[in-house]
Amino acid sequence: MRILLLGEYSNVHATLGQALKTLGHDVTVLSNGDFWKDYPRDIDLVRRPGKIGGLRYFWKVKRLLPHLRDYDVVQLINPMFLELKANRLFSIYRTLRHQNANMFLGGFGMDWYWLSTCRTEKHLRYSDFNIGDTLRTDACAMEEVADWCDTPKERLNRMIAEDCDGIICGLYEYWTCYDHHFKEKSTYIPFPIDCTDPPVVRQDIPTQLKVFIGINKNRSAYKGTDIMLREAQAIAAEHPEDMILTVAESVPFEQYQRLLDDSDVLLDQLYSYTPAMNALMAMSKGILCIGGGEPEHYEFLREHHCRPILNVKPEDGSVRSALEYLISHKEEIPRLRQESQAYVIRHHDACHVAEKYLRFWNERGRNR
Repeated sequence: MRILLLGEYSNVHATLGQALKTLGHDVTVLSNGDFWKDYPRDIDLVRRPGKIGGLRYFWKVKRLLPHLRDYDVVQLINPMFLELKANRLFSIYRTLRHQNANMFLGGFGMDWYWLSTCRTEKHLRYSDFNIGDTLRTDACAMEEVADWCDTPKERLNRMIAEDCDGIICGLYEYWTCYDHHFKEKSTYIPFPIDCTDPPVVRQDIPTQLKVFIGINKNRSAYKGTDIMLREAQAIAAEHPEDMILTVAESVPFEQYQRLLDDSDVLLDQLYSYTPAMNALMAMSKGILCIGGGEPEHYEFLREHHCRPILNVKPEDGSVRSALEYLISHKEEIPRLRQESQAYVIRHHDACHVAEKYLRFWNERGRNR
């Protein structure tokens, strides 16, 4: 199968593409590397700052577009799959649709269906946009509302979702939104993690808990890492003999991995029900995750035994309680390390995930 993966979020397409290549498929990953994260790709498409950078980027896209043809599958990482305004992406999508056999949309992050369903249906107990029946009205949430509601981005998202052949969601939360609107052509497929050579998980009980948090300064408040950081800093100050906190802010992927590898615990997203790519990558190495691990996501996976994530909620003291538990129960850490890696291998192995993509693409594909 000839496959084009267009755009990048947190190494999803790069990892999926490599697994598909391992299975013998002809895969092209075209992206900007997810900005400063600089994930690998086959075709590099980066927009430089300024008006001139924008013009050069647009003309590079126009020159490249005629060559993006005759793929069996084109998958978009998001409705905003290129660094262009939504108004420009309508015609680019239609060209890709005309030139290729099948088009699929990824439900992997911020888009109108996620935002709108969380705000209107409030079907999740909490999310990036609601806490119970209360809508988030902080600046970061309202910026997303202004960006996606009654705008060209909303119209683009709705057009692509209605027109494409299928929608793949990478988190339980995103699936609940798209399933609500497109039950017949949406599915959940776990995020892919490279598990071909998993590291040996440490068995020691640490005397000092090494805790790591990665901060994207542009998304910190939106994802709740500002709250997680504040509570972790308080615990580190109260228990300096028991805990060391490392903070990495907007560093490239390779540097991020080196910093993470020396840690016992990763603090991940506060408003999530489910571990996303950063948490899964850490867990595959036997690093514990404090983040999204709600019962609904385990039940959705039919996982009744291996539940290693230290789940936190967007409530005062939730992160503090999880850290205090680990400090007081360090003897539990070797078991949680083993279970963390086992969970990822069981549910997120990239080649198994790639096979699920292939089945869905084949089931939903159409003849040209």
